[in-house]
Amino acid sequence: MVKMAIITSFLGRTTDRFHEYNQPKTLEEKFDMIKKIEGTDGVEIVSPYEVMDPETTLKLAKERDIKIAAINANVKKEPEFRDGGLTSDNKDVRAKAVKIIKDAKDFAEKVGADKVTCCPLSDGYEFAFQADYAVTWKRLVETFGEAADYKKNIKLFIEYKPSETRGTCFVNNAAKTLLLVRDIGIKEVGVTLDFGHSIYGGYNPAEELVLLAESGHPYYIHTNDNDGRWDWDYFCGTKHMLEYVEFLYYLKKYGYNDYITSDTSPTRWDIIETFSINARVTQKLWNLVEKADQNGLGRLIGSSDYLKIWKIIEENIFSLK
Repeated sequence: MVKMAIITSFLGRTTDRFHEYNQPKTLEEKFDMIKKIEGTDGVEIVSPYEVMDPETTLKLAKERDIKIAAINANVKKEPEFRDGGLTSDNKDVRAKAVKIIKDAKDFAEKVGADKVTCCPLSDGYEFAFQADYAVTWKRLVETFGEAADYKKNIKLFIEYKPSETRGTCFVNNAAKTLLLVRDIGIKEVGVTLDFGHSIYGGYNPAEELVLLAESGHPYYIHTNDNDGRWDWDYFCGTKHMLEYVEFLYYLKKYGYNDYITSDTSPTRWDIIETFSINARVTQKLWNLVEKADQNGLGRLIGSSDYLKIWKIIEENIFSLK
């Protein structure tokens, strides 16, 4: 069975530039919702905004048999992070960003999570000559390195994104993130691969996944979909179904057994059913790629006759017989 989790902030009120969606909910109410979501038993909690009382969080989770997949360290929302947190030219601001990640590790340890993930969205630039790329890279290595060196039993995963809140994020693709991980030089640092971030960055999520898997560094998965022009956080398979199938194929091939976490924003759609679709579709496709592999898909990948591969996809993925 595929292990599915949800980022808890998407279970309550969300906003965009123009509208608010759904109602605010307590963590207890969110955990109660998860029990109604098909095929899901994990959560990723955003720190420090969701809850910073580990005893209450752990109690609520245990009562509902919910597993805490990860803690998401948010280093973009504070006013002083507007122009960058981990790469700020103010050392006190950088120190505060590092502390948020360290605090998230403390929280993770107390609630039994084995990882913290962090997407440095405020660290980036908009214009030519705006950023000193060498200095900002060194600051990323330094700040993430300090956070990673703290409580190494809790792994730190760096999540990349092409843009938002900055026009260009410094950490904006898998290859660059992997280079950052190698420069940090701590084996307990990995990469969070968000399917939608890869798509709208113009990359192939399956190829980026293989790059990470072959690197030997740990990786963690967020799932959603979009139209390739913006990070809409639609539920999986709505725009790039076959690419998602390939993505799952390689997750299975490399023996991924951690949580696949839904980074999906329900907005206009029923929250419980939206996340149920993520879990349901992911599990069904997981089973189909196993069937396709048994019928020769893996043996043909890389061969010169793609038409044979397509026939296996027709019959085993699309059930067109």
